[in-house]
Amino acid sequence: MVQTPRSDIRPNTLEFESFALVKPTGFREYDARWWFGHPGSDTPPELNLNGVQALGMGIATILGERGVDRRIVVGHDFRSYSASIKMALVTGLMAGGCEVHDIGLALSPMAYFAQFDLDVPAVAMVTASHNDNGWTGVKMGSDRPLTFGPDEMGRLKEIVLSAKFDLRGGGSYHPVEDFFERYCADLTERAPLSRPIKVVAACGNGTAGAFAPRVLERLGAEVIPLDAELDHTFPRYNPNPEDMKMLHALRDKVLETGAEVGLGFDGDGDRCGVVDNEGEEIFADKVGVMLARDIAALHPNAQFVVDVKSTGLFKTDPVLQELGARTDYWKTGHSYIKRRVNELQAIVGFEKSGHYFFNAPIGRGYDDGLVSGIAILDMLDRNPGKSMADLRRALPKTWGSPTMSPKCADEEKYGVVDKVVARFKAMHQAGEAVGGHPVVDLVTVNGVRVVTDDGTWGLVRASSNKPELVVVVESPVSEARMRDMFHAVDAVLRENPEVGAYNQTI
Repeated sequence: MVQTPRSDIRPNTLEFESFALVKPTGFREYDARWWFGHPGSDTPPELNLNGVQALGMGIATILGERGVDRRIVVGHDFRSYSASIKMALVTGLMAGGCEVHDIGLALSPMAYFAQFDLDVPAVAMVTASHNDNGWTGVKMGSDRPLTFGPDEMGRLKEIVLSAKFDLRGGGSYHPVEDFFERYCADLTERAPLSRPIKVVAACGNGTAGAFAPRVLERLGAEVIPLDAELDHTFPRYNPNPEDMKMLHALRDKVLETGAEVGLGFDGDGDRCGVVDNEGEEIFADKVGVMLARDIAALHPNAQFVVDVKSTGLFKTDPVLQELGARTDYWKTGHSYIKRRVNELQAIVGFEKSGHYFFNAPIGRGYDDGLVSGIAILDMLDRNPGKSMADLRRALPKTWGSPTMSPKCADEEKYGVVDKVVARFKAMHQAGEAVGGHPVVDLVTVNGVRVVTDDGTWGLVRASSNKPELVVVVESPVSEARMRDMFHAVDAVLRENPEVGAYNQTI
């Protein structure tokens, strides 16, 4: 009989080596994330290798419950402990009867691509994405190109924490050699760029450093690598294209080299951040509007999906309106947007975080930072004589914040958001102004997006993968109005003592 995982054991003990440690809060809405720890850290781990093995048993079991053939792709990102975690996961998957296809060190989109290329139905990619060192996690799915959502993650949590595994055995292990070449060929067996666009490729010493520069070079770009050497200590900054440290480093390199654009890839390569030729750091939702314009010109009446953190320009941009483009605002999260893109057969889904989901004929519906980067280079290629800064300036002006993340414990964040939603609903019903203006709309599909009469809006939602809330504000009127909205939203947040300090503010 398999022992039930525990959440109360500590390292350097007999129990830690004998039992599965799995903290329940690691099961998020659309993937799994735990603090695994690293040398010198005083924070107790939320997962051990026995717990990872239990997770593998749980994934095998849920595949069986869902009637999915127990064949699965696995890969791992570049962290000091990721390969060990992957092999512990593999032992659990094999105990549950899975035929495991291991593509080795990989980007998350390489693992998604492997589902198609190897004709394998399921995937479990070991990655903490952009989280700090010490974190680990798994992105998983069994219905390509989709990944697990709340229903599947909820059921997986039940299986693992109750140890109700179907351990039929009979699993097998199949290493796949040099899978990157197959992935690279898929992206580059097409017409090359018409000219050698000069691009800085920033990788934050993460996984993308092994792959991104080579792909862009094969397309005919002139690539200037930045922090592309693999170093799992992440010595300069975390590989996160929403982190201002990474964007500032990318900006400096673009200005130093005279590059036409800078592309920044996150820790597992499914997101891409952008700096233009003038060193302007363009938020991913604004880049999405630029790409939407380019794509809508090729595909009239195009359907797009964007997350609730994104700019209002997807609805109000006159160019997109003239091209007949339609946009659906949906829940933030790669699983949610992926599913909505699939459901609406949208040509692209955009998230403010930099996850872009290109559907046919551009991609296969999953998020791939390299596909996004290639789309940006193609956009520049199709607009001779126009720089990235020219394309940015062509957008209607708005003032928007970065994604701001005040601390809030996993056990408390959803309750706080419920109270914030209720508070704004009550204010709206009472006719109270927010930031000095009346509220005209409350979008509550994911937290609350408060929209005032001049188009200024503010969003509060719970982070799906960190002990944080998410706050974003934007105004088409002025920077002052954007700040007014921030202070109004923050005042409501501060009614809840569970909310801590911001990672950054405006």
